[in-house]
Amino acid sequence: MTATALTTPEPEPDTPDGPHTALHTPVIAWFAQNARDLPWRRPEAGPWGVLVSEFMLQQTPVSRVLPVYEQWLARWPRPADLAKEPPGEAVRAWGRLGYPRRALRLHGAALAITERHGGDVPTQHAQLLALPGIGEYTAAAVASFAYAQRHAVLDTNVRRVLARAVSGLRYPPNATTAAERKLARALLPDDEATAARWAAASMELGALVCTARNEDCERCPIASQCAWRLAGKPEHEGPPRRGQSYAGTDRQVRGKLLAVLREASAPVPQSVLDRVWDEPVQRARALDGLVADGLVEPLPGGVYRLPLT
Repeated sequence: MTATALTTPEPEPDTPDGPHTALHTPVIAWFAQNARDLPWRRPEAGPWGVLVSEFMLQQTPVSRVLPVYEQWLARWPRPADLAKEPPGEAVRAWGRLGYPRRALRLHGAALAITERHGGDVPTQHAQLLALPGIGEYTAAAVASFAYAQRHAVLDTNVRRVLARAVSGLRYPPNATTAAERKLARALLPDDEATAARWAAASMELGALVCTARNEDCERCPIASQCAWRLAGKPEHEGPPRRGQSYAGTDRQVRGKLLAVLREASAPVPQSVLDRVWDEPVQRARALDGLVADGLVEPLPGGVYRLPLT
């Protein structure tokens, strides 16, 4: 699929009777009745809780995040609490969430928040974007969900809702395009609080109803307006969408190596790590990758530990 596939006519102004409000009103009303009670949506979560959730939820389902999130916030209720710990403790606490470099990035963000912002998650989008490990999506999400600001928050779920409802496509492109960002900005409500609510509501709609497979159009509050449904749900014309494999990959080997180190209270000899995977070349490649990524620290004598600095 090409980027031009998402090109749409210039949206009309957002007026009380305009097409944008026709999307906003039913989706936000649906969200008010159907939103999941998630801990990072509660007032007590605060901006730090929102930031932690956004790191953890990247490519990871809510069901896996919930127990780790609650343990994390109980141990490190503020960025300064995490910043006091060595980065290896963040990797240890990350458990089996996957993509453990996110733990190092979150630790780096906590350090920067403590050093640059007095321990408070910054309020401005540009300040959030300047934190280590935070890209455009996370900065927009935290500014929107923690501070009720007006930003286009484009995760996979939102992109799918907009692709279907507005552009008539089953799936958005694999990577976010300039056309998608332009469309999302044009669809933002003018009022900041409403825009933040729209961001959360459209994300929840994609997560619960307008899912990648087995979409439930009967439950969708904007089914009558959905361009994809009205067009007869045309099939995706791009390359087949395949889920990422895990078994037998370097990711699996890395996970097994990290599991040993997370459970150890002292540095682990190479001989112990060698037991986790039979194929020596792949095992060595995975371990080298962990060292290169800063997730594992080699020590003299052929022993390894989670990083202390």
